[in-house]
Amino acid sequence: MAGAKEIKNRISSVSDTKKITNAMYLISSTKLKRARKSMEDIEPFFYGIQNLILRMMRHFPETDHPFLKNSSDTRKDGETHGFLVITADKGLAGSYNFNVLKATELAAGNEPKKLFVVGEVGRRYFEQRMIPIEEHFQYTAQNPTRARARVITATFLEKYRLREITDLSVVFTAMKNAMDAETKIMKLLPFEVTLPKEEIPHDVRMQEFLMHPSPEAIIEEIVPAYISGFVYSALVESYCAEQNSRMQAMSAANDSADEIIQELSIRYNKERQGAITQEITEVSAGARARL
Repeated sequence: MAGAKEIKNRISSVSDTKKITNAMYLISSTKLKRARKSMEDIEPFFYGIQNLILRMMRHFPETDHPFLKNSSDTRKDGETHGFLVITADKGLAGSYNFNVLKATELAAGNEPKKLFVVGEVGRRYFEQRMIPIEEHFQYTAQNPTRARARVITATFLEKYRLREITDLSVVFTAMKNAMDAETKIMKLLPFEVTLPKEEIPHDVRMQEFLMHPSPEAIIEEIVPAYISGFVYSALVESYCAEQNSRMQAMSAANDSADEIIQELSIRYNKERQGAITQEITEVSAGARARL
């Protein structure tokens, strides 16, 4: 029965592991529900301020501000690009962290860059490869808040104003639907304004649009608010995607555990049946020998 005993111990071990993965699945499910609620709360503000900026630029296309970039601007050599990279604080989330880090490497290439990293996985990844990190925002990946988003925004806005970085992109994971997510790279600074090329017909009624004290002063106020809202949205979406990816990974682990347990149970029953058959054979042989 030594073989059967080893199989039984392994079944017990796999069952204990399944309890852990199932608990992680349930925890991620609860966190995902809370994160989705936060994401729904921020969307009206985010899209509202985005539409306001676009309306301003339609009425005042000549507005010139360092936060803005017109479609005619071209890329220059010698620029230092900034990347806000949002990863998780831990693994066991499928390809979630891997996709973000690989997308960052492909986008950054060998050009001068400054990395602003959220998440312990990203920090360890870049440090192991001797890639310098400009700023690491701790205690953010597992607790995205508006206050943390404002701190992050203020940090790289200061770098941008001092021309230490010439642009900033956010690498994060967005939820495509309830089950699927995709890695995205969105440029935040300078804010890209794409205006329609066709002229507005003369018979179209135009809405009066007044700004005080000036469009530039308004831009100075609302673009940082928009960026802070976008950063918070990216943090929450990434958190949702992390929990969703972990749920899928734990669900796959549970399914694998069920298959292993089923296979081991069959082997255990065969071993046990074989041992019982052998014992019956030995008893029968002993009884015949005494006759």
